[in-house]
Amino acid sequence: MTPDNLEKELKQGKLNSIYLLYGEELYLLENAVKKIKKLFGELILGINYIQINETNIDNLISDIETPAFGFEKKLIIIKNAGLFKKGAKKNPEANSERQKKIAKYVKENINLINDSTILLFIEEDISKVDLQKVIEENGVVCNFERLKPLDIKKRLQVICNAYEVNINEQTLDLLIETCGTDMQSLINEIRKLIEYEGKGGTITKESVEKLASKEFDAIIFDLTDNLGKKDIKEAMRIYKELIYNKEPVQKILITLYNHFKKIYLTRLCSEKNRDVISVLNLKPNQTFLVSKYKKQAGYFKTNELRRILGELIELDNKYKSGKIDINIGLEAILCTYI
Repeated sequence: MTPDNLEKELKQGKLNSIYLLYGEELYLLENAVKKIKKLFGELILGINYIQINETNIDNLISDIETPAFGFEKKLIIIKNAGLFKKGAKKNPEANSERQKKIAKYVKENINLINDSTILLFIEEDISKVDLQKVIEENGVVCNFERLKPLDIKKRLQVICNAYEVNINEQTLDLLIETCGTDMQSLINEIRKLIEYEGKGGTITKESVEKLASKEFDAIIFDLTDNLGKKDIKEAMRIYKELIYNKEPVQKILITLYNHFKKIYLTRLCSEKNRDVISVLNLKPNQTFLVSKYKKQAGYFKTNELRRILGELIELDNKYKSGKIDINIGLEAILCTYI
């Protein structure tokens, strides 16, 4: 089931007996959990509301079978308990047996569960295991993937409309490019902009550039843009601002390396007529970055990109062996590679 369909079901007041919710889009996932709790009604911890994680997962079956004294049903939330991993860091064989035991129990006792319990499994990511198949057959499995820009824009537009604030598609595109695709961050930013413009106002590109908090990757794009344009002064200003904001130099180095690697691969794709999306392994919500990578690839020659990648690797090796200060080394690369 898609998140949109799950939202529709919950708006209609429909509750299933078993849910498995997982994925990266935590804002929408947590919203779904809140709606399930609200639909369920009064929650009394330990009576009709049970919380389970990896430390008490072996209590799950007994908790299902224990009556919800004074209540028709109980809600059991099982969060990050490791039941949907093929392997486990600690005692993988025991975890595998636990998965099979719970899957078998759910399958054989689905009528009891339907009558007395709502099971809500929450995981960051999952593997194909028997328990997932059992839930697919008897309940709802919903993957909360990062939304595509088109879907993000629709949701942000709805929020703006609710507050009677105008925004056009180009400004929404800029907001996503600036702040990334995390819905919680974007909603925080759009609310800030709505407050700034006020009822009847219009959110503009200028207000986004002035007020929106840039995500780290967007700042790296800015830094690289300025390097490509040979504006070393502005590139160094951006770099020093990252340092001032206490971003670890190691993180900046790694991110720059990965960023230039993508630019390099993008340039090779253009030379060999390859598909950038598949080569860079971009997710559906990241495809809007292709045009930005292509633009930046146009700033550099292939041998320049190879050289800076080599210098970043060399800096990492020298830093780890204590031969150079990483900050000085990275500044030298940024200032002199062109």
